[in-house]
Amino acid sequence: MQPPTPLPVSRVPEQVAFDRRELSVILSLYGRMVAAGEWRDYGISCLREVAVFSVFRRTAETPLYRIEKRPKLRNRQGMYAMIGMDGQVLKRGHDLRAVLRGLERKLIRPVD
Repeated sequence: MQPPTPLPVSRVPEQVAFDRRELSVILSLYGRMVAAGEWRDYGISCLREVAVFSVFRRTAETPLYRIEKRPKLRNRQGMYAMIGMDGQVLKRGHDLRAVLRGLERKLIRPVD
C-alpha cells in the first residue's frame, strides 16, 4: 500500500489582485465619477506585490489617481492607498471605503 500523497504546501500567490468586493467598491465610485464627467478611462495592473487601479481623465495621459493594494502593508499603515498624479500618497488605510472617501467629496458640488 502506498503512503498518502502529501498536501501541497500553501504558496504565496504569484500576483496580487483585487477581489470581487474591492472591485465593486472601486467600480461604484468610478461609475459615479464617469457620470459626473470627471473620469473617462481606467486600467488594472496585477503585479507580484501590488494591485493597481489607475484612473484617467483621457486615455493617453498619466493617471489622475492610482488605488493600490499592498498586502504586505496590512499590519502596518494599511494595505490600501490612494496616490495622486504626482506620486504623493493622498490617503492610506485598512478600509478601502475610507481611503476612497476623499474622492467621493469631489462629487459634491454647490447648487446655485
